[in-house]
Amino acid sequence: KSGLDPGGAWHAWGMACLKAGNLTSAREKFNRCLKPPMDLNQLNHGSRLVQDVIQYLESTVKPVLIADDDYFATLRELEATLRTRSLSLEMMCEGRIQHNSYYQECLFYLHSYGTNLAIISFYMRHDCMREALLHLLNKESPSEVFIEGIFIPSYESGKLHMLENLLETIDPGLESWGVYLIAACKYLQRKSYYHILYELQQFMKDHVRAAMTCIRFFTHGAKSYTELGGKQTWLLKIKDHLKVYLQEVSRSSGRKKMAFTFRKKMSATDVSRHINTVDLQMEVTKFLHQCESSGASQMTDSSLPTLFGNNNMKMDVACKVILEGKNIEEGFGIAFRVLQDFQLEATEVYSKVAKQLVKQQKYSEIQQLLKCVNESGVAAKNDGDNIILNCLNEFKNIPAEDLDNLIQDMDSDENKIQAYMMCNKLRSAYLVAVRQEKARAVQLVQHVRQLAESSGDHVVKAICAQWL
Repeated sequence: KSGLDPGGAWHAWGMACLKAGNLTSAREKFNRCLKPPMDLNQLNHGSRLVQDVIQYLESTVKPVLIADDDYFATLRELEATLRTRSLSLEMMCEGRIQHNSYYQECLFYLHSYGTNLAIISFYMRHDCMREALLHLLNKESPSEVFIEGIFIPSYESGKLHMLENLLETIDPGLESWGVYLIAACKYLQRKSYYHILYELQQFMKDHVRAAMTCIRFFTHGAKSYTELGGKQTWLLKIKDHLKVYLQEVSRSSGRKKMAFTFRKKMSATDVSRHINTVDLQMEVTKFLHQCESSGASQMTDSSLPTLFGNNNMKMDVACKVILEGKNIEEGFGIAFRVLQDFQLEATEVYSKVAKQLVKQQKYSEIQQLLKCVNESGVAAKNDGDNIILNCLNEFKNIPAEDLDNLIQDMDSDENKIQAYMMCNKLRSAYLVAVRQEKARAVQLVQHVRQLAESSGDHVVKAICAQWL
């Protein structure tokens, strides 16, 4: 008469019937106020009213273990536990639910008015993981329901292995779980739970992604190559994963269709290239670890370069290896292989090293570097000269004698003249210029004279004028 919503009254009446144990009458009353959710896959447990009903029914359930003797009861409990642990397909919870009217009642309300997440969470609460997984598959629920309802509760309660075993039992090839497993990996990566992620990737036999996770374990948080030296087992694990992947690819290449659809794919060429990178990183790690241990290490970089970064980082590795040995020659071989394997800009790396040596005032080692570059067999004609020319931007700090030695080590007279002019050693530039073939000598001497005029060097200007 007053036009009020009768839903609350029906709900209270239904709850009263439940408490009185009149389950049939309760169903009838709840039918008038409970409605099924619009979207069964929404990420909640349904309406508050349904949750109240389930909560009450669950709190009323007593353990159903009737036995003539306490000893037999204990034995049965033990047997039930063992059967659940061994993941037998006829899990004990099935029987328990079937033989308990209150559990049956829970399932009636959940299937009639609850969401898929509520049903799955109910199964998980009562150790019926298999039923939860089968419900997920049958309803083709989205991956968010799997993560929220099954995956998070499993790893939080230490039952990840049990989950993995069940996934494999239901589908040995794991194909039907592919979407859910990839979503779980993404979730773990977002949360930075890399150890659980690595364990899951190994279970999925997703060797390429597992190798990528190992790279993170190797590089993350390391401040020195001494630290990386202690993490070399991760490099071995990367190689193992990539080798197993190669074997699987070669085994399945004979078949028409490759089965592993959700696992990351990579061409055999790329995998072999990554294995070479790991081998080279092992060599670099051993070498730099040794240098740091012997105290030879000079550089103090805030970032620690490895060969798993971009090309700039790989070039930093090559520089570090050349500079941190006892002498230039010691690390040059490894650095040269890094430059060759990744097709890096060698002259740029050598120039960077030379500038660093100028800063460290190790001028004789610049000559040793040039010797190594020339003996490498792949240096272009002017590489050595270009390294010195790039260095001369720092010439103000180079003592006159060392500067002369460096310039005299240059191959091309033209480059020597350019170097002398850069350093404002115009007399030396003139002396080299006049030795050139006549027509070229005239051009060069004229250029020296112009520089002498603009810099106010009257002596050199007069000499040039007289020669011309």
